[in-house]
Amino acid sequence: MFFGEYSYKVDEKGRIPLPPNFRAQLKDGLVLAKGMGEKCIAVYSIAEWRRLSEKLAEKALTPANLRRLNRAIFGTAFSASFQGQGRIKLPDPLRTYAGIGDTVIVVGANNRVEIWSEDGWKPEITSAEEQASQIIESGV
Repeated sequence: MFFGEYSYKVDEKGRIPLPPNFRAQLKDGLVLAKGMGEKCIAVYSIAEWRRLSEKLAEKALTPANLRRLNRAIFGTAFSASFQGQGRIKLPDPLRTYAGIGDTVIVVGANNRVEIWSEDGWKPEITSAEEQASQIIESGV
């Protein structure tokens, strides 16, 4: 389980560190992908990525829709591993997608990690906090 919010600088090679407690859960490798419907980079453990893949395969979709979904999700994902000092390289296409500049906000989001631009994270967390009580009260 991932939780917490951390701010990091992006180095000149496009790398960022991940929190030490996240690294332990991702030591077997990780997958970087576009946030689903959100302008962030989603980070999955290999095990969680496999679960996501299996869930998608079980969906009752037409073959054409399944191909499109697979292209959108798997065609834009990247395999990654830790480099020195617990850093990962953020691929340029994902950095561009998420609007990431010099600083990122790394957020634990239960079964995955999210990497946000500073400008993207501020309105997202404000909105999420405002809606959280309503979501809980609606029966979650």
